[in-house]
Amino acid sequence: MILKDFLVRAETEKNLMELILFLANQAQQVKKGFFCSIRKTPADEQTKNMYGEEQMALDIYADDVFISGLQKARLVRYIATEEQHQIIEVKDPKNNFGIVIDPLDGSSLIDVNLCTGSIIGIYPGHVLEKGSTMIAALYILYGPLTTLTFTTGKGVHEFAEDGTGEFFLRHKDLKIPEGKIYAPGALRRDYFPAHARWIDKLEHSGYKLRFSGCFVADVHQILHKGGVFTYPGFKGREKGKLRLLYEANPMGKIICEAGGAISNGRTDILNINPTGIDDVTPIYVGGKEEIRLIETFMRDE
Repeated sequence: MILKDFLVRAETEKNLMELILFLANQAQQVKKGFFCSIRKTPADEQTKNMYGEEQMALDIYADDVFISGLQKARLVRYIATEEQHQIIEVKDPKNNFGIVIDPLDGSSLIDVNLCTGSIIGIYPGHVLEKGSTMIAALYILYGPLTTLTFTTGKGVHEFAEDGTGEFFLRHKDLKIPEGKIYAPGALRRDYFPAHARWIDKLEHSGYKLRFSGCFVADVHQILHKGGVFTYPGFKGREKGKLRLLYEANPMGKIICEAGGAISNGRTDILNINPTGIDDVTPIYVGGKEEIRLIETFMRDE
C-alpha cells in the first residue's frame, strides 16, 4: 500500500495528510543532494550553525529544500529548523500548523557514507509548546533503503521508497520490543554518578553497545530491536546536548506511540515547556523499563 492510500484509509485530516505527503516528496529532493556531493570533499563548503557546529554543504542544502518548499506551498504558518536563528512565519499560510525540522541529522557521517536522516514534528499551531501537543511526527532515514516512519497518534508506521519516489508500507503498527541494545553518547569519564550506575546496570544485564553517531539511525534500531538510546547531561554540558524541539520531541513522540518512553532522567520530555528554539536536554529514549530504571537512579542521587 502506498503512503497516500494508507493516510486516506486511516482517515487522516485532509490538511495534515497533504503536509505529510509534501514532506515525503521533499525528502526525495534532499536525497538527490547526496548524489550531487559525490565529487566534493567534506571541506568544500563548511560554515557554522547557531550552535557553533560545522555545517556540511548538505546541511544547508537540506535546510533550504524544506524551508523554500514549505514557503512556496504555504502548508504551515511557522517553521523552525536547527539551522536557523529564529522562527520563520510564512506569509498567507493555508493552515495554522507549526513545524520543527532537523534537516539532516548525522551529517558528520556523510564523508564515511553512513546513515543520516531528517526529523520532523508537526504542531497544531505555534512550535514553542510541549511535545505532547504535537499532532504528528516523522523521520526519514537515508540508508540502504530510504524509509519514512511516522505517527499521527494512531500507531507508528514505516514506509520504504521503491526507487521511483513512491513510499510503500513496510511495517504497520510498530511496537518497540524487549531488547538489549544501548546506544550511549558522551564520554564515560564525564558521566555523572547516577548515569554511570545505570550504564553499569545495563552492561551487567547483557546490553550490547550500538552507537553510530546518527540519532535517527540509532533510535530507529531501538524501535525495531528494543533497548535504549541516551545522550545524558555530562560534565561541561550539564543541560545535555540534543535539541528539545528538533530531536527529542519528535523522536520521543514516535517512540511513545510505539509503546516506549522518553525522559530527561527525571521527567517525561514531552511534558516540558520549551523556553526557546535553542533549548537542549539530556535524553533517554527507548523501552519503558530502561527509562523507569534511570529515573529511579536519578531520584536516589
